Amino acid sequence: MVSLTAPTRPSGYVTLVQIEAFAICAFAFVLPQFEAPKNLLWLVYALLWVINRWRARDFGGPWDAWDSLIALWIASGYVSALFAGLHHSEWVSATDVLRYGSILWLLRRSGYSEETLRQVAACLVFGTLAGLWRGYYEILFVPRPDQQPRNLGLNSVGHVNHSAIYLAITFGATLAWVRGAWRSYPVRHRVIALGVCMALVLSIFVMESRATVAVSLLVGFVLLITFALRSGKRPWKIMAALLIVIVAVAILRPEVVEKNSLRVKQNNLFAFRDNIWRAGIEAWREYPVFGVGMGNYGKIDYALLEQWSTARDEVFDRSQVLPQSHAHSLYINTLVERGMVGLLAMLAVLAAWGRSLWRVVPSSRDSPVKWVYWGGALSAWLVAVLVGFVNTTLHHEHALISMLLLGGWLSLLRAPLQRFSTPV
Repeated sequence: MVSLTAPTRPSGYVTLVQIEAFAICAFAFVLPQFEAPKNLLWLVYALLWVINRWRARDFGGPWDAWDSLIALWIASGYVSALFAGLHHSEWVSATDVLRYGSILWLLRRSGYSEETLRQVAACLVFGTLAGLWRGYYEILFVPRPDQQPRNLGLNSVGHVNHSAIYLAITFGATLAWVRGAWRSYPVRHRVIALGVCMALVLSIFVMESRATVAVSLLVGFVLLITFALRSGKRPWKIMAALLIVIVAVAILRPEVVEKNSLRVKQNNLFAFRDNIWRAGIEAWREYPVFGVGMGNYGKIDYALLEQWSTARDEVFDRSQVLPQSHAHSLYINTLVERGMVGLLAMLAVLAAWGRSLWRVVPSSRDSPVKWVYWGGALSAWLVAVLVGFVNTTLHHEHALISMLLLGGWLSLLRAPLQRFSTPV
């Protein structure tokens, strides 16, 4: 295969490659901030990627198991739409899987240099910080018409719990980057890097998502102890730091801790999620194989639930179910909307994703770029799997940032195939 920089390439070709790299960097930057530019940049990036690979006659090597898995994952959304039990948004919503699945496929086969991947990661972090700046400005200086206090959030991500999930993934990637680059950073850069990590962690606490706060602390612990073990050092400092954090949280009792205590006192630890899950399971019982269709969870209402219960000769208890727009659980939401077909496809991706992280762990001598993508992909996996029990993770912006990080990591694992050196 011939390098893109070879003199046999037509004039202006390298410019197209640079525009492609700029598009994915811009996409990463605007992802948590703006809806329309995000969608436009995804289309532009995909188009440029195909054009550049077609002209280079290099699509990243032969088809393999990951390609088949990604194709099945994307197809599961459209198969669910084809056989959906309810009809409203199933075809449009299936595009969400196409979007984040294609990002994973394109990045994995991109062959980007570490420099290009570093720039993409930097844009992810700076884009999140810019989104946070806007969020703080709005809660501090922009009153709501109803005079109710605003929650801190990222504009394009939306609900405060979902914004916290996005932030937790960014925090993991940033911490892994900082730890991997620590020895090469001058003091000034170390201070700035620690400041960024602290800003992300404190903002997660401000957002008060209980599960995300807990998993974010777990993410930090896992990343730091992994680096210590890979460096051949005893992790006693990490253990001591974790103990200090736990004691500090217990003493200071931030709002998220008080929120959890209140839920326990009210005997409502899951904040009515158990009722939401029961409503979803009742719908899944009607359409177990292909589900109700993506985006149609909100079409499940009391009337339908009562109708299904009556048809099964069961007593309908309205107090035990609570229809909502989504299931507040990755697993139940996927099961209800895409049925067993969609759930199995997603579980297969999660299993392959976890295996890729377990199979190859960077050494302490590896570049910060390898650490940011391994650590970012691990953080996204932990957040998706663990927070996914009580929140609908791995969709929209959560899935897109996750696939950017996983795609970058899988691309680095295919380093011998790299051909596209694309500094922006």
